[in-house]
Amino acid sequence: MNKKNRLLLLSIALGIAATACSDDAKYKAMAEKYNALQAEKARHKAMSVQEMAAHTDEEMHHAMPMPAGSAVVDTDEISRNSDDLPPPLNRTEAQLVSVDLYTDELVAEMMPEVTYQYWTYNGKVPGPFIRARAGDQVEIHLSHGKPGAAHQGHDVHTTAQHAAAGHSAHSIDLHAVIGPGGGSQLMEVGQGEEKSFRFKATHPGIYVYHCGSPHVPSHIANGMYGMILVEPAEGLAKVDREFYVMQGDFYTAGKYGDKGFQTLSKEKLLAEQPDYFLFNGRVNSLSGERALKAKTGEKIRLFVGVGSHIAANFHIIGAVFDKLYKDGAFTNPPLKDVQTTTISPGSAVMIEFTAEVPGKYFLVDHSLSRTIDKGALAELVIEGPEQPELYRQVSH
Repeated sequence: MNKKNRLLLLSIALGIAATACSDDAKYKAMAEKYNALQAEKARHKAMSVQEMAAHTDEEMHHAMPMPAGSAVVDTDEISRNSDDLPPPLNRTEAQLVSVDLYTDELVAEMMPEVTYQYWTYNGKVPGPFIRARAGDQVEIHLSHGKPGAAHQGHDVHTTAQHAAAGHSAHSIDLHAVIGPGGGSQLMEVGQGEEKSFRFKATHPGIYVYHCGSPHVPSHIANGMYGMILVEPAEGLAKVDREFYVMQGDFYTAGKYGDKGFQTLSKEKLLAEQPDYFLFNGRVNSLSGERALKAKTGEKIRLFVGVGSHIAANFHIIGAVFDKLYKDGAFTNPPLKDVQTTTISPGSAVMIEFTAEVPGKYFLVDHSLSRTIDKGALAELVIEGPEQPELYRQVSH
């Protein structure tokens, strides 16, 4: 390598390092402002009625300013339910499928006492599950910001504030699209903009979509991904339950479990060192009351994808996959009797199996530190009669 090339590489490396440091300083400042705001809110919440009465509305407004670049805490659930997907298509003719999407940047709970500013499609992680049939025309409508949500802090930001926070523009790249950028070149929207495009679904399979605007890795790391299913023209085999699960990796300024408002660490992102591996955007998002639920003998279909940057090692403890459509390719024969599957970043699989024994099963990343220490855990609860011929304890 000549001296000129070495100097060029050194310049690029220094530029990346400077950008990462600048971004981390910006995110740290955002976190400090946000935590100060939350402390001020808590102080006012603790005031007596008499103390509150002594403050005019104008004084209260000035006491609790909204820091530029932050959003109000959204009290809604950030995680999309695993059963929140359209039913199987029951038609044999192609038609126009219209999909309405909006981008939404909001602060929500990642785990108890830990909040994060997610960037989303339609206010959830992952984005809406899109369902079409091979041969359909699919029309995507994308608006920057939630329509009619002027009460939310990020919707009244100036263009400069959006740019400083890194979300002045969003778009969508659908892996099922045949065309430059997967649609993203036609669909980049700035603040207040809305755009549409149409494509023909030509290849059956289960595909990932994500934001394709700069800095693309940051948009994806903040939660801007989802899946689109293109059913074969003849449809999919009938099953009893379908579930929608996506694993994502999150890069926070603090370590796993550090309390308070956490911002994206671009330095960790560039080093591919996430603090969280999460199903559907939040720790325990698919557990307890939100667990996947089915009955013994029911055929279950899982659509499982990786929205962000690191491959998953998907496994269900106590289950064997009867059929696995690797990489979401329906036109290939499925693998049978599979224990664990690797899912590449930006890819998805379709799994079918039947649970014969009642009880609680765990969905995990079998790189198990991600499950035990970083959040990649979900629950599948199977109800029904005991099956002693299949599973029982033996006394001696």
